[in-house]
Amino acid sequence: MKQRISLTNINKDAYQAMLGLEMYLGKSSIEKPLLHLLKFRVSQINGCAYCLDMHSKDLRALGETEQRLFVLDAWREAPFYTDRERAALLWAESLTKITEGHVPDAVFEEARKHFSEQELVDLTLAVTTINAWNRISIGFRVEVGNYQPHHTAAK
Repeated sequence: MKQRISLTNINKDAYQAMLGLEMYLGKSSIEKPLLHLLKFRVSQINGCAYCLDMHSKDLRALGETEQRLFVLDAWREAPFYTDRERAALLWAESLTKITEGHVPDAVFEEARKHFSEQELVDLTLAVTTINAWNRISIGFRVEVGNYQPHHTAAK
């Protein structure tokens, strides 16, 4: 597919605003591997090829196993994820699939068992941000495959 619009070329201010969110998330209370795992899962739900390519590479650079990446779509049935990761994935899916019903109290309570209020704010911002990136990348058909990770160590 041919890219429709380049956000970086058309509106640098909008792109910088999105990068501002990413800069905040990079310093947030949530560890980098979990942030990228959430971004990868949300991108699976939304079908964003660019973001799937990016976050799979970021996760691998952080030491994530292929097994956990390959099975992430079925995380509920797989034993490879911690309770904290499961709570975050459930929270991310509930926020991403909001048209299927508002986030249930049980999902919020499960997330609260594993995350502080500040962490829940940061998780919510991470989910909101990747959903925005997915929509930008899908809508503008951002070219897939050229992304290379810029980091090599976990936070």
